[in-house]
Amino acid sequence: MQIYFDFLARFAKKCVTLHAETKVKNYTYIGMGQLQERFKSYREPQKYMEADVYPYFRAIEGKQGTEVEMGGHKVLMFGSNAYTGLTGDQRIIDAAKAALDKYGSGCAGSRFLNGTLDLHVQLEKEISEFIGKDDCLCFSTGFSVNQGVIPALLSKDDYVICDDRDHASIVDGRRLAFAKQLHYKHNDMEDLERVLQKLPEEAIKLIVVDGVFSMEGDLCNLPAIVELKHKYNCSIMVDEAHGIGVFGRQGRGVCDHFGLTDEVDLIMGTFSKSLASIGGFIASDADTINWLRHTCRTYIFSASNTPAATAAAMTALHIIQQEPERIQALWDVTNYALKRFREEGFEIGDTESPIIPLYVRDVEKTFLVTALAFKAGVFINPVIPPACAPQDTLVRYALMATHTKEQVDRSVVALKKIFVEQGIIKG
Repeated sequence: MQIYFDFLARFAKKCVTLHAETKVKNYTYIGMGQLQERFKSYREPQKYMEADVYPYFRAIEGKQGTEVEMGGHKVLMFGSNAYTGLTGDQRIIDAAKAALDKYGSGCAGSRFLNGTLDLHVQLEKEISEFIGKDDCLCFSTGFSVNQGVIPALLSKDDYVICDDRDHASIVDGRRLAFAKQLHYKHNDMEDLERVLQKLPEEAIKLIVVDGVFSMEGDLCNLPAIVELKHKYNCSIMVDEAHGIGVFGRQGRGVCDHFGLTDEVDLIMGTFSKSLASIGGFIASDADTINWLRHTCRTYIFSASNTPAATAAAMTALHIIQQEPERIQALWDVTNYALKRFREEGFEIGDTESPIIPLYVRDVEKTFLVTALAFKAGVFINPVIPPACAPQDTLVRYALMATHTKEQVDRSVVALKKIFVEQGIIKG
């Protein structure tokens, strides 16, 4: 304890000295000089801004759709996760407005205390029925689901095992857990088995994996993972962020697509993609949800989702169940785009989804391609480290149910010209 007090005394003395000596532009910095020194040399973004290839934080001036206005420049939108194309649907907008009128703009508290609406309870009931689990919890963001659920499930004697390419929210949730952290090579079932072979049979072992990998567009090998679950006495959590509204019956996700919902212990999903809103959920058996409802920190210490966002997600859930032709349209345009990119010689990897990676394999060229595509009227997203390995940089092209084949053709022509000129593919 004396060491602690000595530290406080030294820290206070240091603060007094800095307060007396460090003044910049009439602001007094107390104990912050070293922190500012650390970041003042961070100029990577500025380098790309000066080269006129900086691709981030462009403002969209209206509803997201297949074509959007950005800086007075109309572009084809192939950078969105709105797979069902519902973000501008008037039925969803009207439902959000009605929720605003009835409940107001926010809940001013967490679900744990004053922030639970009957609307939240109804959405949780409908999602659990849709997914095929006993119960579920709805969170304010999808990121906070993984960030909170994984640590809440596991103790220091447990193990969490993740795919190398799992989403950042899974990585952060894993880091926050006290469990022993392990990983396996992307979709490499032999490597996963190698990891599992070394673990105690009696220990809790949670495999956490994306259903659809968000950058590469390929699916997890869920059938093989389920086999290993039984062989090594494991549990499975699947992140369906990019599977809901895309795969399975009425868009129930990859677990349903493989017919393995009952074999997966926890299913996570988001509202910010196919469900045209913001938020996320975790679905599982009643006992696990009961535990999470009372222990998951990102659930009980976060303000609950807004009434408008909740109503929007619920209405989108109704629409994708009532309009199977919407998901069929998504797959029709996806299969057409996959065919066109392969015909034109693009390297697109092992994608099996509306996410199509166009590999560039060079960081500088990835930024350049993205900028040139924008100038040519095509919005796509650059994917660079740490989202991928340096040798795997790519631009991410994603489809919506509302895209047309004519829009795909226009984008393919523009992108091929750029890729050929940059020496990425042959003419």
